[in-house]
Amino acid sequence: SLVPSQTELLYHLGLEQEVIGITKFCIHPDEWFRTKTRVGGTKQLNRDIIKQLNPDLIIANKEENVKEQIEELSGGEKGFPVWISDVNNLADAYEMIEQIGLITGKSQQANEVTAQIKENFSLLPIHHSPLTCCYLIWKEPFMTVGGDTFIHSMLQVAGFDNIFKNRTRYPEVTIDAIAAANPALLFLSSEPYPFQQKHVDELQAGLPNTKIVLVDGELFSWYGSRLIQAPGYFEKLREKLEDNR
Repeated sequence: SLVPSQTELLYHLGLEQEVIGITKFCIHPDEWFRTKTRVGGTKQLNRDIIKQLNPDLIIANKEENVKEQIEELSGGEKGFPVWISDVNNLADAYEMIEQIGLITGKSQQANEVTAQIKENFSLLPIHHSPLTCCYLIWKEPFMTVGGDTFIHSMLQVAGFDNIFKNRTRYPEVTIDAIAAANPALLFLSSEPYPFQQKHVDELQAGLPNTKIVLVDGELFSWYGSRLIQAPGYFEKLREKLEDNR
């Protein structure tokens, strides 16, 4: 498995013995992170280790992994079978979970996961007045999320209006551009860049009218079984923000 959120899903599906290799970013579950063979990073795969493992199947993702590296692993007479997901919203996530369940012989378990996720999201209140926000994933340069990303879709269902929804993928932005848009909220994600309180303090002076909040990036960007936890997190976050207004 070459994708952290899909690795965690494979664990939830009960594929303890079948999963033989993961990336160094596959930190959940902890016991797999400590015991499974690591095959490099999502974008810097160690193809020699993967070839030594000789997998029957490689599970990848269009955005997380590098096209050329995947093509090298799957190409030629000695290539490995590769299944590639492409997840940009909740519907895509449900399809990915069900397809992985199908190809690994765990359809019942996969259907149970999607049913639980759907039930939890159905309990989220509908926000008719979404709070405007900017979500930063990187620093130097600052990078945000466009309207065609999975994070954007999570912001929507959580009741937030992404001020950069008209952009695509992960555009660079300046603090001046954020200030000009004057969002009610600036979310600093815990990953891939590990924003901390010191960054809140640094940015606040340039954004005096915007509340800056540290958020759990896994719950906005992981599209596997961690989605079970996401609605509860979104509701608590929203309640906390509204209590502080």
